Amino acid sequence: MDYRTLGRTGLRVSALGFGCGNVGGLMVRGAPAERERALGRALELGISYFDTAPSYGDGASERNLGQAIRALRADVLVGTKFRLAGARPADMAAAVTRSLEESLGRLGLPRVDLLQLHDPIGVERRGRTLSAPGVLDALVPALDKCVDQGKTRFYGITALGDTRSLHEVVGAGAFATAQVCYNLLNPSAGHPVPAGFPGQDFGGLLARCRERATGVIVIRVLAGGALSGTTARHPIAAPAVEPIASGPDYETDVRRARAMRALVDEGHVESLVEASLRLALASDAVSTVLVGSSTLEHLEYAAACVARGPLPAAALARLPALWEGLARA
Repeated sequence: MDYRTLGRTGLRVSALGFGCGNVGGLMVRGAPAERERALGRALELGISYFDTAPSYGDGASERNLGQAIRALRADVLVGTKFRLAGARPADMAAAVTRSLEESLGRLGLPRVDLLQLHDPIGVERRGRTLSAPGVLDALVPALDKCVDQGKTRFYGITALGDTRSLHEVVGAGAFATAQVCYNLLNPSAGHPVPAGFPGQDFGGLLARCRERATGVIVIRVLAGGALSGTTARHPIAAPAVEPIASGPDYETDVRRARAMRALVDEGHVESLVEASLRLALASDAVSTVLVGSSTLEHLEYAAACVARGPLPAAALARLPALWEGLARA
């Protein structure tokens, strides 16, 4: 397993991270023996970072991850998240502390290594979306307090929302990490995309993170499973997946994934799953890539793909024409 430094945290994390979310579902709906077996195998493969959140299974992911860690006496890096649920700026500190305390209780840990904002960030506050100034002015002091109390080592954001606002928050340098959406169907965080390209344009957010020494945790690297090229879902996976920053629906993402099959047909990679994982690893701004699994076999395959290293130059050179095709479709 390759290890990379998580930005300015100095933490060394495995290139492949263990996603404990609802999409794959293993840490939410998997049987206890399956969860422990997967975590044990992850440790054997050298995976060191495990990412969860209170919203994954309404706390089930945190509880199940904590149980597996204790059962295996595993020494791993754990990141979780929080949502502010409409808390006013004056109430943010209390909301963050309450969420973190509840997460620590479910995990059975005295602290986490990384605490991350799970709400989107925009120009102004609206619904679940927080404003960039509010995040920087009201939230950062609350998170500093959590660090001072020894309940988390570092804090970061989930980099979803308005592109300009995300660049503003990352550029401010207050957050140590950012979870960035980056895959074959939306490479705009790392590559320029043609006019008319479907999905949100993240405007080279990876470069912005690199400039500020912000550790990048790639999310949705498989577009919620759409890069498998099939609409079929595993029984313990989320039965329906809402795309993030790509197509209007999962079926459209699957169709667009099939349009990228030239990478496989020309022999660059074995699968589009492999291609997207290795695309993410080709960026020196990326620290770790999260993959959520439904089965042990999914985990094994992701690890095998990551072991092949970054996507080779010939495959990278082929991508602009394929992305141009998506823009014209």
